[in-house]
Amino acid sequence: MQHILSIADNAGIERKFVEQYGDYKAKIKLDIMDGIKDRPSGKLIFVSAITATPFGEGKTVTSIGLTEALGHIGKKVHLCLREPSLGPVFGVKGGAAGTMKASLFPSDDINLHFTGDIHAVGLAHNSLAAICDNHIYQGNELNIMPESITWNRVLDVSDRQLRNIVCGLGGKANGFVRESGFDITAASEIMAILALSKDLRDLKERIGKILMAATKEGEPVYAGDFGCTGAIAMLLKDAIKPNLVQTCEGQPAFVHAGPFANIAHGNSSVIATRMALKLADYVVTEGGFAVDLGAEKFFDIVCRQNPDIKPSAVVIVASLKALKMHGGMAKDKIKTEKSLEALERGMVNLARHIGTVKLYGLPAVVAINRFPDDDESELKFVKDRCEKEFNVRAEISEVAARGGEGGEALARAAVEAANEQSNFRMLYEDSVPLKEKIETIARKIYHAGNVIILPKAEKCLTNLEKAGFANLPVNIAKTQLSTTDTPNVYGAPEGFAFTIREVRPSCGAGFIVAMAGEMMTLPGLPKQPAAMKIDIDDSGTVSGLS
Repeated sequence: MQHILSIADNAGIERKFVEQYGDYKAKIKLDIMDGIKDRPSGKLIFVSAITATPFGEGKTVTSIGLTEALGHIGKKVHLCLREPSLGPVFGVKGGAAGTMKASLFPSDDINLHFTGDIHAVGLAHNSLAAICDNHIYQGNELNIMPESITWNRVLDVSDRQLRNIVCGLGGKANGFVRESGFDITAASEIMAILALSKDLRDLKERIGKILMAATKEGEPVYAGDFGCTGAIAMLLKDAIKPNLVQTCEGQPAFVHAGPFANIAHGNSSVIATRMALKLADYVVTEGGFAVDLGAEKFFDIVCRQNPDIKPSAVVIVASLKALKMHGGMAKDKIKTEKSLEALERGMVNLARHIGTVKLYGLPAVVAINRFPDDDESELKFVKDRCEKEFNVRAEISEVAARGGEGGEALARAAVEAANEQSNFRMLYEDSVPLKEKIETIARKIYHAGNVIILPKAEKCLTNLEKAGFANLPVNIAKTQLSTTDTPNVYGAPEGFAFTIREVRPSCGAGFIVAMAGEMMTLPGLPKQPAAMKIDIDDSGTVSGLS
């Protein structure tokens, strides 16, 4: 690892803007933007993937490796990623700082407590919940109807036991009894606000707009009504500053904010992205999960709120194993058996996501993430199909094993695509009714047939439009394990029923959340959690995180 001050120097960041957190990580002060805001912006390369499978497609590895590869071919490049959540790190996913020669440093710190941003978000969120409940306990001047409170508590742990709780038990001295629950911190609206805020003032204004509950007369109650927005924003005064770390080949990497893409909007912070675009010629960023989740939300939410942030090209990551699974091959055979037929069937999922990228007017590049046991003829088959039938560039990526050198062809293809003339456009206009926005996403991105909005959700949409929120974009919370609202539906289904069961306003973040299917906002642990593989020895060396 290089000292973080050397990374900052290479990034063009003056040392007066660097707040060190030890030798290998730092926060960057926001006032750096005063001196660089008028510089031309670099090209933004957005990394996404095909629909997630248990094998892992290698999207974060590819994002890191592509950054290294762009550096390898002489480009001035920065990386922008989300912060890992401890819930998935200890649960299904494990570490999220890359692997082997496509890694971020210091990876253990990034995967664990890092600079404390996620803890700050949790503290801010739970403080707001405590202030709301205390207001009711102390006389309820705002005349809040307790059962209308929509603001759960949060924690950065996958714990299904806390999804639904009864709080306030034990008598009057311990508050009042009501039903509530917990969400994971990455699903907090405050996390989304942190990721979408332009500066401290914007952060404070957004916090004040959080819809908390309703009065007994049916009027909305916002966080600003409690008079505590300054205090909540103060808890985030350091968390709002982007974190600077490095790739294992020394490129600057901003790792900042951590909203999930299946239950939040799934992208790194606007502040970090804008900062990187002013400091580098090329910026690589990624959205959570597949094109239908992180990419759609980046295009229709992040770019809508920030017209100066526009992607120039999209890299879609695929692997042979994932394509075979989408082609219906049995999981226990995928690692050991060749099958061009399964690959052929599975290519429909890749084709679906390529089509979605083109729908937004952007050039696509396919990164075929190579694993050690991949077959040469199968790799060639996928590359040829992409180029000849889907008319997109495709390159085999070996960044995990070889670092930047193993992604040279991919980097050149991404640069070529990013420098093409694109026609970026969003999926719908602000003026479209909320219900129609939901239906547009479901039909054009997921290829649903019948879109069912349950009465409770329909009523909420009507009330939100009456309250003046009709112009907000929609953030659909759905499973990442298929393009439908049901997990483990492989391939590229068409014409299925897509159900919205609940709608939650995120007025501070500036979008409306539509909950599809049986989506949970607090994950549970699997039978064999990743935590069981993690250890620390007597010298303090951590193992099992990557």
